[in-house]
Amino acid sequence: MQSSPVIAFHTLGCKLNQAESEMLASKAVEAGYRIGGRNNADIHVINTCTVTHIADRKSRHLVRMLRKQNPDTLIIVTGCYAERGSRELLRAGADFTVDNEGKMQIMELVNSAALPRFEGTTEYNDAEQEARIRSFLKIQDGCNDYCSYCIVPLVRTKIYSVPAAEVIDTVNRRVSDGYKEVVLTGTKIGTYRDGDIDLYRLVQQILADTEIERLHLSSLQPQEISEEMLTLWQNPRMYRHFHLALQSGSEAVLKRMKRRYSLTDYTEVVSLIRRAVPDASITTDIMVGFPGEDDAEFEESYRFCRDMEFADFHVFTYSSRPGIAASTMDGQVTNIIKKERSNRMLDLARESSGKFRERFLGQSRMVLWENEESKGKGLYSGLTDNYIRVFTQSEQVLTNNLLPVRLVGLWENGLMGELTW
Repeated sequence: MQSSPVIAFHTLGCKLNQAESEMLASKAVEAGYRIGGRNNADIHVINTCTVTHIADRKSRHLVRMLRKQNPDTLIIVTGCYAERGSRELLRAGADFTVDNEGKMQIMELVNSAALPRFEGTTEYNDAEQEARIRSFLKIQDGCNDYCSYCIVPLVRTKIYSVPAAEVIDTVNRRVSDGYKEVVLTGTKIGTYRDGDIDLYRLVQQILADTEIERLHLSSLQPQEISEEMLTLWQNPRMYRHFHLALQSGSEAVLKRMKRRYSLTDYTEVVSLIRRAVPDASITTDIMVGFPGEDDAEFEESYRFCRDMEFADFHVFTYSSRPGIAASTMDGQVTNIIKKERSNRMLDLARESSGKFRERFLGQSRMVLWENEESKGKGLYSGLTDNYIRVFTQSEQVLTNNLLPVRLVGLWENGLMGELTW
């Protein structure tokens, strides 16, 4: 009897892309396909990002690599880069590109008579599939803020929220499937609205109507957080991590970026979070080299990030995107200066992250354990409920278990822990 084809999903970019790839993988399984990896699939679906030119380059590289690896494989590229750069991806070796609006119909395309039929000749091993630990759930899409550096509103043009009843039903299915954690994600989840149900009421309903053990909000804007919103974190099932967008610690740069908050607003929200959820980790994104950013403005941004004492932050350099206001601004910063500023910010991020982790040495916290770092070595890693990576040695399988651990020392990008169960 002929086995069914193997399909692999590759995700670049944001948590929203991860959520969409997860949805597509579920559709593939329902349709009878087996899920494979980079080296063992008949069909590859690549979900791309186009926030920076580096993201574009990674997508093209992946297409070329998969095509070289197997000239006969079917490669379908979707996502934000496919939305605006279809020809570039086809030249790189993709067979088809699908825009964001058509993304959820990819399995219909795969099953259509227009595509080659695969007989499932690829070797496959069920044991290679990762455990169901953390599920990314899309609740919202689209943004119309049009920040001057951001291409997202041009490639995610449809603004909508997933009905609350559908979100609740999906979370319950994830619980039945064995997931311990659900991450609510979207382009801008703070704008979620289904009738009179906003994000605050949606989270209330999820906590009341599901048994998910951890609920995580992916990213919020400062203006979307209120004292009422923060009362949700009185529930121990809420993940005690806030990814709070910043982009720059210079007031003048924020204005040129057309962000919708001031540094005063941002500082007040951080203080509000720390009063309401004292052990929360607060992370952010910082851009360096935005057009017109001079030495003084960079130093303002550097000092602001230092004073905020973030648990960690992602540093990225400004990347000109076609059709975006910032691409025509005066004062474009050279690549040499961007690299120097990026390196300084990265050093600060490492220092800030280390100081945050040190605060919790000697404490005991619950950790959701993931897979072994290296198969057969017995070294597991997982995340605390406030987003600290923890490592421990264990002869027993820990994967997808929430277990207590005592944090005993710094280790690589996290902490070493001793199981206390």
